[in-house]
Amino acid sequence: MKIPLVSMVRCAFFIALSVVVSVFFRFTATVVPFSLLPLVVLLAGLTLSPVEAFWSMAGYVALGLLGLPVFATPPFGGPGYILRPTFGFLLGFILAAPGVAWFLRKPPFSFRRLFGASLLGLLLLYPPGLFYLYVIMRAMGKPLTGYQVLQVGFFPFIGLDILKAFLAASLAWQMQQRGIFKRG
Repeated sequence: MKIPLVSMVRCAFFIALSVVVSVFFRFTATVVPFSLLPLVVLLAGLTLSPVEAFWSMAGYVALGLLGLPVFATPPFGGPGYILRPTFGFLLGFILAAPGVAWFLRKPPFSFRRLFGASLLGLLLLYPPGLFYLYVIMRAMGKPLTGYQVLQVGFFPFIGLDILKAFLAASLAWQMQQRGIFKRG
């Protein structure tokens, strides 16, 4: 299977952007860190094809699992990161970016639709993250109730993530208006 060079470059750009955002914007206050990565994930979904969006986020996660220090919380990378409470959110990234792109596979591409796709991305991102947080905390002998999982991994972040969704849609809309990328 031959992959077009432009697709490889687009994927590499979002992998690199994910690394930069994660490495230079780490704000760990609780078990789940504040991160700008959802903005990058949503922007990848808004601007890439579903396949490119998948490979860009899968590539980012693969770099971390191979041991590069690209994740937001210690140990920052390595296969042992699978046992971290936040690993499910990384799985959510791999689901959300192509989900957003798939939703936008056909026109029209209005700002309203871009923002709606971004909100859909959040709906795809949170469940794997919250479920994994619930399961891994139980496995670690620190069980959380469903409500406590929401207190730790959802309530403190959803407002800012909706703002990130709006920002991602705004950036994608401006890029589209300026001809930086064309969907469809």
